Amino acid sequence: MLTREEILSVDPECGLTSEEASERLKTYGKNELIEKKGKSIFAMAFEQLKDHLVIVLIIAAIITFLIGHGTDGIIILIVVAINAAIGVFQEHKADQAVAALKKMSSPKALVRRDGKSIEIDSKHIVPGDVLILDAGRFVLADLRLIETHSLQIEESSLTGESVPTEKDASAVLDDNVPLGDKVNMAFMSTMVTYGRGIGVVVATGMNTEIGKIAQMISDEEDSETPLQKKLSKLGQMLGYLAMGVCALVMVIGIFQKREIFDLFLTAISLAVAAIPEGLAAIIAIVLALGVTRLTKKNAIVKKLPAVETLGSVNIVCSDKTGTLTLNQMTVQEVFTQNGTEEEKIMLSAALALCSDATFENGEATGDPTEVAFIKLAIKENIGLERIKAEQPRVSEYPFESDRKLMSVLNSNPKSPGGYTVYTKGAIDNLITKCTHIQSGDAVIPITEEHRLRFLKRAEEYSRDALRVLAGAYKNTDRVLKPSEMESDLIFVGLVGMIDPPRDEVKASVALAKKAGITTVMITGDHIITAFAIAKKLGIAESMEQAAAGSEIDSMSDDELARFVRNIRIFARVSPEHKVRIVKAYNSNDNIVSMTGDGVNDAPALKAADIGVAMGITGTDVSKSAADMILTDDNFTTIITAVEEGRGIYENIKKAVYFLLSCNLGEVVTILFAMIFSWPLPLVATQILWINLITDTIPAIALGIDPAEKGIMNRPPRKGDSFFSGGVIWSILLGGVLIGGLTLFGFYYGLVAKGYTLGSPNIPEDVMAHGRTIAFITLASSQLFYSLSKRSDTESIFRLGLGTNKALTFGVIAGIFLQLIVLYIPLLADMFKVQPLSIPNWLLVVLLSTTPLFATEVYKFFKRRMAAK
Repeated sequence: MLTREEILSVDPECGLTSEEASERLKTYGKNELIEKKGKSIFAMAFEQLKDHLVIVLIIAAIITFLIGHGTDGIIILIVVAINAAIGVFQEHKADQAVAALKKMSSPKALVRRDGKSIEIDSKHIVPGDVLILDAGRFVLADLRLIETHSLQIEESSLTGESVPTEKDASAVLDDNVPLGDKVNMAFMSTMVTYGRGIGVVVATGMNTEIGKIAQMISDEEDSETPLQKKLSKLGQMLGYLAMGVCALVMVIGIFQKREIFDLFLTAISLAVAAIPEGLAAIIAIVLALGVTRLTKKNAIVKKLPAVETLGSVNIVCSDKTGTLTLNQMTVQEVFTQNGTEEEKIMLSAALALCSDATFENGEATGDPTEVAFIKLAIKENIGLERIKAEQPRVSEYPFESDRKLMSVLNSNPKSPGGYTVYTKGAIDNLITKCTHIQSGDAVIPITEEHRLRFLKRAEEYSRDALRVLAGAYKNTDRVLKPSEMESDLIFVGLVGMIDPPRDEVKASVALAKKAGITTVMITGDHIITAFAIAKKLGIAESMEQAAAGSEIDSMSDDELARFVRNIRIFARVSPEHKVRIVKAYNSNDNIVSMTGDGVNDAPALKAADIGVAMGITGTDVSKSAADMILTDDNFTTIITAVEEGRGIYENIKKAVYFLLSCNLGEVVTILFAMIFSWPLPLVATQILWINLITDTIPAIALGIDPAEKGIMNRPPRKGDSFFSGGVIWSILLGGVLIGGLTLFGFYYGLVAKGYTLGSPNIPEDVMAHGRTIAFITLASSQLFYSLSKRSDTESIFRLGLGTNKALTFGVIAGIFLQLIVLYIPLLADMFKVQPLSIPNWLLVVLLSTTPLFATEVYKFFKRRMAAK
């Protein structure tokens, strides 16, 4: 960045010479944002394959190929490939924030070089160039202003301020002044809305303020979602478990002198059984269905895991302008002498005629404050277009920051002299220039009492964070010079304006609070304005809960982490502040959502656990950096998405619990049979078949179960594992019970044929009989058991079978497939099973339904204990 001395040494009339500009272009480089070199498709795919659960699945696929089950291996690899492809596509699409930043710059700039004003490509701007600014032109580099004439620049996307900033080239400020208060500077990607100015370029490309944001977005690493972290740990645990079981079975078998090949097949089949290979596909399906549902509710989710992350959120950091508010300056209060309709109409006409804004077909152009005056005139139904046609503007006295006034002279056939002056501006400047006041349809001399009354009301509005402007007029019989317009005026009244909060947000904030979610406002706007909005919305109650960005500059990360616990409003913050605040909440073990729409929000959106951008008012940059986009710009949609996320997480947990219980049942069956030197109750093909029918439809059906009632009355999850709340005991109960009943069925099958477990040389048909009962019992008990896993507390008989038709269908389909295997001779030979008699079927039904009823009894006592 250029120093102050270097800035002042530039001749504003001549600018740089072509030779100087060429040399500086070589020194500083082109005025463009540099994209971080992206990962190759191969690298992104490899990142997807590093997940522990995916590694375990690949190992499982290799094992299934080794034991001759190529079809199962191919299915597992297809699941892995699809998951990786989806992940690569999402990552490629989500990391386009810097590219979007580049598109924001206008391609041409008006500069002075060699003593001439010329247009050049914006990428050829260099530090030291003199840029000329006028209304409607984008600022294409960071400038130190050296000349301003009523210059106002729209900076809301960069600073979060609702209204354009008035610029003053003569101001001398400290280096630590917040970005929004640097009135002697203009910044890249902002736009001139009024007046004109000249500035010297002090920074280009990545050295600009917006370039720093681009660098922050590029440097910010994507963090794992809570679900990804938990699945990674689960994958590790299952991998170690599979290897341990496999090794244990081999060791026991060798000591028992079992046949090595059969032992190897059994061991690796059991290892595969310990891993729920369908889990990755089930989670992908459940998340995809959640994304589809949210799309219908005005929320577009770009990354599948973000759906679940929403359910974990307990801190919602939100930008103010355009997110909690309408991003539309609106007149809230009108104050005149008597409050009559005539006075209000006169005031709205004066303010609207003394304006350059337009509002047609719902589209506004011009300064937001002046647009508010046009809307007020439309609301008062004064026939603005007709009045403008009747009273064409003759001349004007533009707004200047030292006068804080603007006046226009209109030709007016209804005026006694044929002309009327309309003036608007700061009340303390305007009221001193008034000699009369409008009182009803009469004009009376203004008194000191009048002045004090209006100034007091203006002060009250200011305390409520309203922006106050006043209006006046006078009739004249000639065309006045600008210097003659602002004297002997007739004061009409004043208005209080603000960017108002959205109507529905207050209820959403209250609902979030009920769900244990804290809403925090982070904005670049002034602290008084921010607090006024936050108080109306129920976000904060006192100014002690508000802090300015300058307060946290001197804090270390640890100090900030402690400080944020009691703060609900952060005002006058920079993009760097926003990222630090989000990370401070993260360091307190919070799951943080950041909501915003501006360029200045983008780094924080990417740093948060889930970034939420506005779809209508949001910039391309914020949308690219976010994980979710609200198509209706409605804060309430976030709460809807949180509820959906909570339901999805609970359903994923149901699927995990069910699969782990079932897989544990298979491990218990084989492991205990080997420990007690029994014949193996199941062969490898039977284990794989059971996994196929229980790890698909029932598990997926649990994943799409309707959310339980009162899910938004629970506190958010905060770092809990999959196995918190005594869940491990439920999994052990289910697994041991399923495994024990399967062993009993096998034992009964042998005894029914006159043999015991210790009998030597048991005939194959007798072994087939025992294994058939074990096979059917194990598969059917898992299918029935899935019904009980719909809730950890509610009874399946209270929930009803009809409330999850997919699960009911899955259970029926699974039983039907078992019957096909049993009664089609070709399949029966493949799986080494045989048809059962009626008494055997009765036993199978009794054994298979026992885990379901046992779990229901367990839940009954759990409810009784909770009620005490």
